[in-house]
Amino acid sequence: MKIEQIYTGCLAQGAYYIVSGKEAAIIDPLRETKPYIERLEKDHVKLKYIFETHFHADFVSGHLDLSKKTGAPIVYGPTAEPDFEAIIAEDNQVFEIGNIKIKVLHTPGHTMESSTFLLIDENGKETTIFSGDTLFLGDVGRPDLAQKSAHMTQEELAGLLYESLQTKIMPLSDDITVYPAHGAGSACGKNMQKETVDTLGNQKKTNYALNQPNKESFVKEVLDGLSAPPKYFGMNVALNKTGYETFENVLYKSNKPIPAEDFEAVAEDSGALVLDTRNAVDFHQGFVPNSINIGLKGDFAPWVGAMIVDVHQPILLVTEPGTEEEVITRLSRVGFDHVLGYLEGGFDAWKNSGKEIDAIHRISADEFATKFSEDSKVIDVRKETEYEAEHVEDAYRRPLADINEWANTLNNDEHFFIHCAGGYRSMIAASILNSRGIRNFTEIEGGFNKIKETAVPKSNFVCQSKTL
Repeated sequence: MKIEQIYTGCLAQGAYYIVSGKEAAIIDPLRETKPYIERLEKDHVKLKYIFETHFHADFVSGHLDLSKKTGAPIVYGPTAEPDFEAIIAEDNQVFEIGNIKIKVLHTPGHTMESSTFLLIDENGKETTIFSGDTLFLGDVGRPDLAQKSAHMTQEELAGLLYESLQTKIMPLSDDITVYPAHGAGSACGKNMQKETVDTLGNQKKTNYALNQPNKESFVKEVLDGLSAPPKYFGMNVALNKTGYETFENVLYKSNKPIPAEDFEAVAEDSGALVLDTRNAVDFHQGFVPNSINIGLKGDFAPWVGAMIVDVHQPILLVTEPGTEEEVITRLSRVGFDHVLGYLEGGFDAWKNSGKEIDAIHRISADEFATKFSEDSKVIDVRKETEYEAEHVEDAYRRPLADINEWANTLNNDEHFFIHCAGGYRSMIAASILNSRGIRNFTEIEGGFNKIKETAVPKSNFVCQSKTL
């Protein structure tokens, strides 16, 4: 038997490839199927089942394309209602793969169809659970995503999740290996550990959600501090439930070079958003006017989903030459399939054509320290937990994820400084503000990681009511 965790860091997502004898199973595959097909061919095995732990919200699964290419059926847990042919398993139903078995444990709460897959080895021993978004390392799946479809409140779903954990997961042996669907960085939970595999026994000791004295306490703690889910989540659920265009088609139609002399006209005629995926250092020095910067070398796809919101938005790309296919692939993972093409030759081609160029005013943390005074207006776009740990004294707490709510409260006549932890998120914010005509600001290179090395006064006092 072989179990391979295929972890995609930019999505904090784990897919699983399992082989026993001449048969294989794949759990929660990503959208591009080529890596899985290559593994199957290399191992000379037949894919028998594709297991889906639930209808995913944060990425588009590869279940449909993989099923079409291999003939393997898709398996969901009880109550799932996909718009395509699939096996809807019963609770405790067992599936055989080679010499092993996978038992379906229905564990609703994150979503109603959420299921945990329990692996039973060749000797009949229960060894592993693939827990999906039911149980993470250090956390559990957020129970606020399926409220409308389940006709339940988040409190009721959290209570259901508690029952699932107590009746289906906690009775299992401590030596069971836990393989979750996500790790630290995913928006599907709030308190995940950086590790991607653990024992159930250790989770019983260290996971706050598994150590609550009763259901009421569990519901309170699991719901406390949940930020609003990204708006693209619902669209991804719909794609996973109803179907989507094949990845190969998306790549074919999107991977098209557009000369600099035509790029602007295409953008105007199509209403496309210009997405610049270069790093912040290069972007701030010069970019196509009104473009948005979300760097490829970071949590690219989740931030695209959080910032662009509508998966049907037409997009034009400005990339580092040679990265176009990777960008298109990572966009497709979160359902953004409407890429019209990319700037041929990258930003250098635009610059060399003599077209208008914009820039972001950026300074070092040391220079910020020389300019800072008690009258300085500082906007911190980090998450609330980061801000609460320590921040520039009297800085405004304005998380990047909420920029659409606070951007229109800014006074463009009043200068402000803006920063995050290291510069990635603050450049996203800077590009968005700049595209909306808000330009009287300075972005701080290196963010708070560098600011804390200066003499700029810091605080951990939180003023919730401070307004811009």
